[in-house]
Amino acid sequence: MHGVKEGKTTRTGNADGVRYLFYFLGLRTLTVIQNAQNLVNRNGEILDINQIDYNDKAVLDHIGTGKTEGVFQLESGGMKNFMKELKPQSLEDIIAGISLYRPGPMEFIPKYIKGKNNQDQITYDCEALEDILKPTYGCMVYQEQVMRVVRDLAGYSLGRSDLVRRAMSKKKMAVMEKERQNFVYGNEEEGVKGCINNGISEQVANKIYDEMIDFAKYAFNKSHAACYAVVSYQTAYLKHYYPMEYMAALLNSVIENIVKTTGYIGVCKEMGIDILPPDINEGDWGFTVSDKGIRYGLSAVKNVGRSVVENIVLERQKGGPFTSLKDFIYRLVQKDVNKRTVENFIKAGALDSLPGNRKQKLAVYAGIMDRKTKEDKTMISGQMSLFDLMGDSTPLIEEKFPSVEEYGKEELLAFEKEVLGIYVSGHPLDSHIDLWKKYTNATAAQFKPDDETGQFGVFSGSRMVVGGIISEISIKYTKNNQRMAFVTLEDVTGSVEVIFFPKDFDKNGGYLQEERKVFMMGHADVSGETAAKLICDKVIPFEEVPRQLWLQFQNKEDYVKNMDLLEELKNYEGNSQVVIYLAKERAKKTLDSSYNISLSKPLLDKLYGFIGEENVKVVDIPIAKLQEMH
Repeated sequence: MHGVKEGKTTRTGNADGVRYLFYFLGLRTLTVIQNAQNLVNRNGEILDINQIDYNDKAVLDHIGTGKTEGVFQLESGGMKNFMKELKPQSLEDIIAGISLYRPGPMEFIPKYIKGKNNQDQITYDCEALEDILKPTYGCMVYQEQVMRVVRDLAGYSLGRSDLVRRAMSKKKMAVMEKERQNFVYGNEEEGVKGCINNGISEQVANKIYDEMIDFAKYAFNKSHAACYAVVSYQTAYLKHYYPMEYMAALLNSVIENIVKTTGYIGVCKEMGIDILPPDINEGDWGFTVSDKGIRYGLSAVKNVGRSVVENIVLERQKGGPFTSLKDFIYRLVQKDVNKRTVENFIKAGALDSLPGNRKQKLAVYAGIMDRKTKEDKTMISGQMSLFDLMGDSTPLIEEKFPSVEEYGKEELLAFEKEVLGIYVSGHPLDSHIDLWKKYTNATAAQFKPDDETGQFGVFSGSRMVVGGIISEISIKYTKNNQRMAFVTLEDVTGSVEVIFFPKDFDKNGGYLQEERKVFMMGHADVSGETAAKLICDKVIPFEEVPRQLWLQFQNKEDYVKNMDLLEELKNYEGNSQVVIYLAKERAKKTLDSSYNISLSKPLLDKLYGFIGEENVKVVDIPIAKLQEMH
């Protein structure tokens, strides 16, 4: 289960033969909850997570939206859809939901939801069942319900009812058939009254027993489910009322896992929470909360160990905020901060609060560090200058920055990816996000198994279109000396491995360039356990995505009069189709590929002048149509 690090079941008993079962869970999520609570209380508010209202309508409604990324047990795709259908109205609904969403009992989900929404239509095989099954809308969901059925309907003792439960869960057929006789007819010698002696017919008793056998194979222990549900609710509560504190705590729990960190940063952005770069004047070891958003932890920067961060924080507390690049270097150069550390801090944006842009800082930091090292050696050798004798009160003579403009957005993002393993201030796809959403039917994240179910978001053989940036290309040769390629494609959710076999590599190899933004079409391969792959047969660069140019004419005669215009289109050869629409006849015709064009502003301006802007329209081609074309 998601977030479970360890679990230990312990059975014990006392002199009276009463058995107790303790199930100890080691949950990463419990640490997340505690840390989130600490962040909330740090601001002066007093939050005790154990004293919250467990039937808060706003929290339950939040869960019912399916926006439960980061919520314990409820963040898989299937569970999110289930919660949207279920629309929980109480903690009891969440307990049942967690119990039902597993292989086996999942088939009862439609019955459960139907019963919840139409409670007056629920029927029970006998009156005694209503009190037992009413909380779960007529469905048998928990092991405790099986035990109660045999006790209330057939007079079993508490201990004997547990024996029945265990026999059913372990599929001990001989024991189960023996107990059927006891359940239906009773066993006077063993103190079991039986259903018939309690006024329940033989037919109904057997029917109930059959249903119990069927369900007890995978019935869940309610006490276990309740524990999980409480934790689920607590995380949902924190996410709803304290989103920044909760997401910061959650991010800290996965700070060493780039895939999870990337995913949760994406969730933060969807929630409207800004993710801020590391900052040597505000940051700490992990993610922290500020008025502006969630601040990335300093320890996430490559080549920055815990001791470096501790020294930065201590120096900041002792001497105040760092005021310049030189001030930072001079105060920390002897405290585990080397050239690589400073360079990576600059690239990560951790020194952005100091004067100078990143390009300027990268140009001068090494010289400042060399000068500081030389000064330290001079002092050690006793060759002190007049300024040295004046003491620490002498202000630092600041370094002059070269007059250079900042790097472009793409370069800054590349630096962040290099030293953080992730894009923070944005993503190279941001300027193309609408195009990316329109033409993809799968994300990189869907090629990874779900934490809870182990299932992938894609199916083997399914036709997929993914899009993103090529980050890595590896060319291999087959036994026949044919070239094939293994490519890593990154999108806003993560990365996916794409394979090009020789025939497809020959067709698409020219498009395979690192940092290029492309769409890749092919079939999913889910043969691996850790990640699915895409077997690609077609690549389309973002800038070459075909569209359709629609030209409207009043009627056929008007169309014929403008044939010269159509011939003019051949001077703009490309891969976008031209569609003619005749308004009077309500007819359309797609011109053959010899008329395919490359859309450009000069061409559109010319068309506007010929037939009017209202008669010219550029239309995106749907994914399905795009795949047909290739």
